[in-house]
Amino acid sequence: MSDRKLVTLREISAIKPIEKADAIEVAVIDGWEVVVKKGQFKPGDNCIYFEIDSWVPEHVAPFLYKGREFNGVKGECLRTVKMRGQISQGLALPVPDELLYLEPYMDLSDYFGVVKYEGPSLREGVKCAFPRDIIPKTDQERAQNILYDIKNAFDQRHHFESTIKLDGSSITVYYKDGEVNVCSRNNTLNMTDDNLFVNTARSTGLIDALEKMRMNIAVQGELMGPKVQGNREKLDHHTIFVFDIYDIDEKQYCTRLIRMTYMDMLKVNGFKGEHVPIIDVGHLPARYINGLLKYADGKSLNHPVREGVVFKSIDGQFSFKVINNKFLLSEKSSITPP
Repeated sequence: MSDRKLVTLREISAIKPIEKADAIEVAVIDGWEVVVKKGQFKPGDNCIYFEIDSWVPEHVAPFLYKGREFNGVKGECLRTVKMRGQISQGLALPVPDELLYLEPYMDLSDYFGVVKYEGPSLREGVKCAFPRDIIPKTDQERAQNILYDIKNAFDQRHHFESTIKLDGSSITVYYKDGEVNVCSRNNTLNMTDDNLFVNTARSTGLIDALEKMRMNIAVQGELMGPKVQGNREKLDHHTIFVFDIYDIDEKQYCTRLIRMTYMDMLKVNGFKGEHVPIIDVGHLPARYINGLLKYADGKSLNHPVREGVVFKSIDGQFSFKVINNKFLLSEKSSITPP
């Protein structure tokens, strides 16, 4: 699970018309469909593709700017939107002359000053940065970016676990060499501060359980409950839904069998959280993105529209997410046609 490449050089594989639209059409970019000006691109052209969730500075795309700032940078966030009945995800711009000869999929986020947009964060008492030298961050790759790998896994009949993707706040709690630490998505937190991450790790018994087990592992999950991401699931208390366990000594994610064994051990030692809801264990339900998007559409724990589905190989070494377009369209949209 590598860091997300928000801006990349990509090839447009197809151009499709939009019914009753004279000025816009659809560019197909890997598994993404993006509304563009009619005639701006043709199949085989390269473009600079900006993924959804990108905070695009004003100078890069002035037509997006609506007076907002994020981390001191004027710009706008790209969201999934629907135009003339067509879903559009991301932004495609012509390739500047100085970038014409770059390799495809090179990360150009820094070049354009693009970062991932994060909404208002929960209160954190920061100790230091997330320990990326010993634990991977929790970002999953989106299915639209790895179509070849998914088709290959489907054809080879690999087994996957599919789980509901819950809309919470990422939390990592790990034990290493006698010490427990709690992390948000980006930071390691002060254990003595009054913050929701540390308090929930304590109240669910996760810290005590890890101290009793004394194993160098990292438990990663979604912190859910009141005032977290709008609490879409309407939970009446804060809890942790575990989606992965990382073996720090072996430097790899646990297999499904070992993860479930560790979950049982955590429960025996007092952990009161839960595993994320499991939908199925078996072969991938579809080979192509449209089928996977259909599979991702469904109910969540208590909400009629779930965020999506995460697919994880049973050996724990390959995973990806499919975000439900209905969920994305329900978020506040920012992009307007170029």
